[in-house]
Amino acid sequence: MISRNVWVVIRREYLQRVRSKWFIIGTVGAPLMMAAFMVIPGYFAAGSERGEREIVVVDATGVLADRLVPDLEDGGWSVERVEWASGVLEALERRAEEGDIGGFVVLDDLTLVSGEATFYTAGQPSTVRRLMLRSAVARAALEHSLEESGVDAAAMLRGGGLRVELLSDAGSDTDDPRFAMAYIGAFLLYMVILLYAVAVMRATLEEKTSRIVEVIISSMEPWHLMLGKIVGVGAVSFTQVAVWVGSGVLLATLGLPALMAARPEAPQLGQIAESLPGAGLLALFVGFFVFGFLMYSGLYAAVGAMCSTDEEAQQAQFPLTFLIIVPVLLVLPVIENPMTSMATWLSLFPLFTPILMWGRVAGGGVPAWQIGLSFALMALSVVVIAWVAGRIYKTGILMTGKRPTLPELWRWVREA
Repeated sequence: MISRNVWVVIRREYLQRVRSKWFIIGTVGAPLMMAAFMVIPGYFAAGSERGEREIVVVDATGVLADRLVPDLEDGGWSVERVEWASGVLEALERRAEEGDIGGFVVLDDLTLVSGEATFYTAGQPSTVRRLMLRSAVARAALEHSLEESGVDAAAMLRGGGLRVELLSDAGSDTDDPRFAMAYIGAFLLYMVILLYAVAVMRATLEEKTSRIVEVIISSMEPWHLMLGKIVGVGAVSFTQVAVWVGSGVLLATLGLPALMAARPEAPQLGQIAESLPGAGLLALFVGFFVFGFLMYSGLYAAVGAMCSTDEEAQQAQFPLTFLIIVPVLLVLPVIENPMTSMATWLSLFPLFTPILMWGRVAGGGVPAWQIGLSFALMALSVVVIAWVAGRIYKTGILMTGKRPTLPELWRWVREA
């Protein structure tokens, strides 16, 4: 009988939310906006420049074209190399005016000395294309000059290098792609957990203020109702996140290859794939979200049960909001120094674990036993919070009037 009552509540909470227009707008609108603002403008902009990317390099120096042409091709141009000869400029001008090519670059002795070249084109090039072309010419000239002097031009032009040798295991490289993944993932966990935990509180408060809960409680246990609400809203969150992730994968599968083909100078799919989390990290991310949601949703459900108005709930939820904001404020120093004692103990505190432990794990270097211990502590906390929140919920869901004090809440827990 328990499973049937809980299932009824789960089904009602789920269907009521997924059928709302705001859920549909938020779930479908976010991927569409992402596609509209990121992919479509870039694709059309790239398409408009495709014809202009066919250029010719005329090398009067005899040494720069070998360096410049591969660089331009890596930047997305289709390059044709033409040797210097009498009348070549007039012929190329006609081709450019007829639209056969987007323009031609002339390299001469001045290019060897100062890096200056001349680009002939029928239309005004964009600022980005002009800067890319100028940079490529200057780099080719500088490489030639450095190598003539016996310098490793490629290494120097990459900006040199700085090897960092850590004297301990503490510390994280902020230039590492894992650093961004850890920080972004931690912030996403904060947003999603808070968003749906508050949804549990509002669902509880709505039924309490409408007095529907009195009818529901007459046919089921209060903690069954709380469990149904938590699982139902959790299923809604999984549905929405799954749609977002699926849309992102679809966008990456269908949209990015076309965009990469149109903009060869953009980061390639292999480079993008290297910065994405693997299956193991994704599984940990889901695990941190599930346990974080269960802990905070139980606490927020208790807040919704003890309050009678939305204003009271806004004030009463402040301590819980503070608890989830604190790890967000600490996540940056924890990611930068994941192996310090402070980072370890803070990430093992169950209410901080979803955000801080994810930051440490994604940054790399966390022992497996600490990850296992964090999940064990979160599981224990879920049980404790469910027990305490269930007792508060049992008494508070039928009470109206002023918000209870802390001694009254403790009496509810003892007597429920």
